[in-house]
Amino acid sequence: MPSLPRPRVNAEHAPGSADGLHQIMIGNGGENKNGTAHENRNQGEDEQFLLHAFRSFAEAAGSLERAYGSLRAEVERLRLDLEDRNRDLARSLADNRNMRDHLDRILEGLPCGVLVITKDGRISRTNPEARRLLQIDSEPTAAAGASSGDPSAVPSPRSLPPSIRSLLESARRSKGEFELRLEEPNKETRWLAARHALLGPDAEADSVFILRDVTEGKRLEQMQSRLQRDQALAEMSAILAHEIRNPLGSLELAAGLLAESLLDSENRQWVDQIQAGLRMMAATVNNVLHFHSLPEAQRIRMDLGQLLDWARDFFQPLFRQSHVTLSMQNRLSGIFFPADRHRLEQVLMNLVLNALRTMPGGGWIEIRGYRTQLNRAIEFAVADTGPGISPEDLPHIFEAGFSRNAGSSGLGLPVCRKIVEQHGGTIRATSLPGRGATFLVTFPCSAQASELLPHPDFAPPEFTQLAQASQLSEFSAEARQ
Repeated sequence: MPSLPRPRVNAEHAPGSADGLHQIMIGNGGENKNGTAHENRNQGEDEQFLLHAFRSFAEAAGSLERAYGSLRAEVERLRLDLEDRNRDLARSLADNRNMRDHLDRILEGLPCGVLVITKDGRISRTNPEARRLLQIDSEPTAAAGASSGDPSAVPSPRSLPPSIRSLLESARRSKGEFELRLEEPNKETRWLAARHALLGPDAEADSVFILRDVTEGKRLEQMQSRLQRDQALAEMSAILAHEIRNPLGSLELAAGLLAESLLDSENRQWVDQIQAGLRMMAATVNNVLHFHSLPEAQRIRMDLGQLLDWARDFFQPLFRQSHVTLSMQNRLSGIFFPADRHRLEQVLMNLVLNALRTMPGGGWIEIRGYRTQLNRAIEFAVADTGPGISPEDLPHIFEAGFSRNAGSSGLGLPVCRKIVEQHGGTIRATSLPGRGATFLVTFPCSAQASELLPHPDFAPPEFTQLAQASQLSEFSAEARQ
């Protein structure tokens, strides 16, 4: 702003000068003469001063107005820029919230557990899977301890079970994933895997643990290992059974020839015992071979009556040795059926040997063979007077390895079921504890097979009194599936 000129004062007329004082003392004689000129000159100077002052004021006001306009423009620009920045910041905050919510949803839905422990040793974050694995009731928050004023309100790893703490410490020391078997009282054994990582370059940074429940994987590994051992054992058993069967056949032939020779009663008893032992051993060997490797049946047209006649002669030494009475009712003579004879012989052998094992002190066995009405099926029945089968065991008797008899392999009945199903039939069992058991094998007849059967001149016999009061439990292929 320009400075205003100060008004000039005549020195000779100044009130403080000597001339002025003299003039005042001698009077005003000359004042009237020169006063008018002096006043006129002073008035002109005042007008010039005021004009210059107004001009300077106008220039200053214009400068202030221009500065104020510039200031308003700058303020408006800053306001618009601030609004843009606020919108960008709000948009960024919204994006951050959306991203955080998205990451939280991902974290909540992860199939593995996530556990974050701060550098001061507090649990700051867990997801639902981690809380399930670590048996934590709720999500820990640092605000809980801050609001209550009690730092102990924030969960600490020390509050976790000892086994979990041991897992976390081992994972912290391990470079990779660490697995631990957790055995807790009154709880099922679990396997947990943990991996540790730092959330910063500093060794004192927060830690994150990735937790996985590998219990099912461990079970599958154990099952696979057990299956591999069982498979190796089965292969070895099949090899041994195959190697045993050849010399065993020679021993059976020699025992048969010896039985046909003229022997006294005492020696014949010894021969019967030898034959019985060899035939039971042959049945066990065949069960092992058939269970682990049962090729397709070689079915040819055979007389079923001859099959039952063979069974009567084959089992006589066993019955004599075991003091068991045999009742044979063969009503299948002259009836033909396409089957693998050796496989059906194995079925009858297993059923009869099972019945003999249940009656070590002797008893009675009945073998029946007959046709049903209208030639719809052929049935074999093997009944005994043993202790029977308990209702709890009845659903499991056709499972491999299941047996209540000491020394039994538990393969006889499963092999029977496989052979019967190969021929399109079913096998079922009926029993009441203390009243014996009856096994019924049924083979359906096709139209062609029915034409080969003579028309029955008798009604099919009912079950004996051993089975009349029994309950039936059928294990066909469809029912097992």
